[in-house]
Amino acid sequence: MHREEMLEDSGNRAHTLSFEDAGGGGSLADDKVLVRSQGSTTASDASEGQQIGTAPDRLPEEGPKSRPRKDGNGPPSDMELMKEKFAKLLLGEDMSGAGTGVSSALALSNAITNLAASVFGEQWRLEPMSAERKARWRKEIDWLLSVTDHIVEFVASQQTSDDGKHMEIMITQQRKDLRMNIPALRKLDAMLIEYLDNFKDQKEFWYVSRDADESEKGNAQRTDDKWWLPTVRVPPNGLSEASRKWIQHQKELVNQVLKAAMAINANVLMEMEIPEDYIESLPKNGRSSLGDALYRNITEEDFDAEAFLESADLSTEHKILDLKDRIEASVVIWKRKMHNKDVKSSWVSAVSWGKREQFEDRAETILLILKHRFPGIPQSQLDISKIQYNKDVGYSILESYSRILESLAFTVMSRIEDVLRADSLAQDPAHGKLLDSEQVTGTAKSLVDTAEETEKLNKLESNGSMTLSDFMEWEMDQDTETKEEEEEESGNLD
Repeated sequence: MHREEMLEDSGNRAHTLSFEDAGGGGSLADDKVLVRSQGSTTASDASEGQQIGTAPDRLPEEGPKSRPRKDGNGPPSDMELMKEKFAKLLLGEDMSGAGTGVSSALALSNAITNLAASVFGEQWRLEPMSAERKARWRKEIDWLLSVTDHIVEFVASQQTSDDGKHMEIMITQQRKDLRMNIPALRKLDAMLIEYLDNFKDQKEFWYVSRDADESEKGNAQRTDDKWWLPTVRVPPNGLSEASRKWIQHQKELVNQVLKAAMAINANVLMEMEIPEDYIESLPKNGRSSLGDALYRNITEEDFDAEAFLESADLSTEHKILDLKDRIEASVVIWKRKMHNKDVKSSWVSAVSWGKREQFEDRAETILLILKHRFPGIPQSQLDISKIQYNKDVGYSILESYSRILESLAFTVMSRIEDVLRADSLAQDPAHGKLLDSEQVTGTAKSLVDTAEETEKLNKLESNGSMTLSDFMEWEMDQDTETKEEEEEESGNLD
């Protein structure tokens, strides 16, 4: 089934795009890595090597289509390309200049998303990016992120005059959330590209073209609907033990980046204001949004989030997204009623404030588990609405940059899964087929296997003072604790 989804409304509705078309639910096995772009640009299939918002026959490796140099000598210079890019941003993607374009925030979000789709859209193999693509990415993302250098706030500072007197003055510095998160996201960006570079000299697996004979593909031929991806081959007996451990380690490293990008993106979306248009579209109460069955499950005395999800129908992406939309709508309704200044509203309400707050906490727990269990599902109606109507340029850049890094990390994770699947098939074909069926839930679910990990990720999202280094440190501590426990167990067995 084609996985590119689009919502358009007079050129300004948000739409959903994927790096690759894929099938199945929200798991790594499904390879559903989303680049969710908002705005009036037209979308073409990035997986077919087409750049978003440009002619359909252009490849991602090509630079942005632009007029030749004014003097007619050769391709346009970097300065001319930058002028053209920022002119389009200032015009809000309305080249007529009539002022009917999108907001600056949405234009920047689209620009970052479209750049990422054109650069990373054909990352079909575990191999380094070409030097040309890497240089283009670094150059153009720097242009777009340079806007954040000029988003400032006033802060108090001490100044000493020539006569020795101390006085407090107000100075400008980069806004706190940008000062903290932009360097963190740049670090995640560099880490992902470095992890791809690590596969430069690997020789224990290789790729067979999708047009190759069945005999060349061997046991590792694809059984899913990702027909456009090349088939991974490994030696007849599988990978060596050292190579297998090394690839598993690379997977763990990429997984850390994925979770950090997800946490930053969720935190930014949480900070964005809920648009009035979304609020007006909501029903009058949370029960109407959830439906009677879901409402009873959430409000029962002995509530368990995992049991709730086990009883819910999560068989398709559409059903997962529908559940997320319903729960998010009910959370917004309950929060608004709890913070309603009109005291009369509590007289006619059948649910006390305390109960409503408890229901809200339960719903948010379910949303957190859904987000980490199915990280590849498209954005919900609430998220789309927030990004579409957001006017804060800083939030827009943070959200789009963290989103495309999340998508790239998910892509790399999926490529690693392909290699491990081929290795499993080579060792035991029966086990490899079993792995295929289990990956839909098992691999993605492993992102949040324990309640402790969920709690720590939740703290990162809700605590603005927690930095990327804090997140990565607890990951490393967790690895150290696991190794110590294993050594202790082996000692006890001895």
